[in-house]
Parts: sequence; C-alpha cells; structure tokens
Amino acid sequence: MKINYVTPAGEAVTVNAELGESLMEAAVRNGVDGIVAACGGCLSCATCHAYIDEPWLSKIDPQSQTEKDMLDYASHVEPDSRLTCQVPVTAELEGVIVRTPPSQD
Repeated sequence: MKINYVTPAGEAVTVNAELGESLMEAAVRNGVDGIVAACGGCLSCATCHAYIDEPWLSKIDPQSQTEKDMLDYASHVEPDSRLTCQVPVTAELEGVIVRTPPSQD
C-alpha cells in the first residue's frame, strides 16, 4: 500500500505500508519527519497527530472519545486532525495523503 506523507517542511514522502498496521507505525518504520510517536501508539500522547486529506478522511472510522480527548493536548488541531496511531491501513486508504503539523508540541 502506498501512503503519502507531507512533512512540516513540505517534503512529500511516499512509503509502503502493510495492511493492518497504523499510519503511525508506517511513518515511524520509514523515518517520516513530523511523526514523533512518543508513546509508541498507546493513545497516551498526541505526538502522532496529522491531517488526513479528503476523500480518505471520510473512509476511516470516526474518532473515539479518547482520541478526541488526546487531541485536546495537541497543537495546530484542525477539523481533519487525527492521531495516526488510531488509523489502521486499509485497502481504501491506498494513496492517502497524510500531512504532518508544523510541530508536535
């Protein structure tokens, strides 16, 4: 599966992801700048925050209440913000564009 990340510097990075892994896992495994993932995907931080472009945003499950609560701690939150540890790679996400925020503080 091809996943397209756009780093804070505007660099486009395309990686191969495995079905079932999270967008965060694919980013970390491939060294994508802008996805810190300090908690390793345990949903206890918001350092894997990113923006999911349409039409893919509407193809993923809605945020859980816990994810919404964690995004309250993130910077630069927008309506298309998601925690990438909570978004599994599925066939519907082929070619998804994931934009990382200016910072993860």
